[in-house]
Amino acid sequence: MNPLHRFGYMSLRAWWWITRPQSAGVRVLIERDGRVLLVKHTYRPDWHMPGGGCDRGESLEQAARREAQEEAGATLGAVELLGVYSNFWNRRTDHVAVFICRDAQVSGEHDWEIAELEWFPLDHLPAATSPGTSRRLAEYRAGERPGFGRW
Repeated sequence: MNPLHRFGYMSLRAWWWITRPQSAGVRVLIERDGRVLLVKHTYRPDWHMPGGGCDRGESLEQAARREAQEEAGATLGAVELLGVYSNFWNRRTDHVAVFICRDAQVSGEHDWEIAELEWFPLDHLPAATSPGTSRRLAEYRAGERPGFGRW
């Protein structure tokens, strides 16, 4: 991990502890032929589905499309909602909408925030997959659609 990015991330965590912010974010489960696209950020060690925060005035779907483009060079076709999940961590309140896309064109071009991106078989994820990502992918593989819950 880049030390400067990690320092910035740790500084944000300290700020969140003081301000107790609330946020809305998105993740996109991009699936093709039994494989899922995951990204590793420059400031966090685990693998995640592409995604991030919603900008002011942006819908959840618009944010999902923008984040997929920025983090994976993915142009999304039809999307459907898997669910909306809540995360209460480090005095933050996050609500994360997870979209599914089986119709994406992926160039693999990404912004500075992404260290790596890779396709993984849904039944053989890397050990360093984030817990929230692991839960959502397990639900997806099992055909479950809880619609809401803990991230």
